[in-house]
Amino acid sequence: MNKIAIAALLALTLVLGACGSGSSTNNGNINGNWTAQLTDTHNDPVFALTTTFTQMSGSAVSVTNLTFTTSTPCFVSGESGTGSFILSGNFNGNVTGAFQLTITSGNPSGDTLTLQGTAKSNVITGTWTLTGLHSGCSGKGNFTLNKM
Repeated sequence: MNKIAIAALLALTLVLGACGSGSSTNNGNINGNWTAQLTDTHNDPVFALTTTFTQMSGSAVSVTNLTFTTSTPCFVSGESGTGSFILSGNFNGNVTGAFQLTITSGNPSGDTLTLQGTAKSNVITGTWTLTGLHSGCSGKGNFTLNKM
């Protein structure tokens, strides 16, 4: 009787282990190309950008291919970004966690855009603040990042 119970338990374990083992395009990180829409406190469009995120070790995120797709005197060329993502779950391929991105202007320098929000699956939402040395390079609002 014990052998039958052990065999049944082993079979059940194998069947349940196979559940959820399918592949997912979102495997616990935020790797990929993203597009962002930033609006002011009145929900009017302010900035749009595209970038590529790559999850590094720990919470660090590599930010590459950063391009503002709207014309702005704050970010003309040579911008750089640093990011972090703290994964809080990977349930059925749905990534969730806290997200932060800081973009510093290249030329002209002295302007900083900070985004803080929450990732859920292929969307990151939150708030942004812009502080800067140049005219018109300050403000705040909301943003949405979508994975392309």
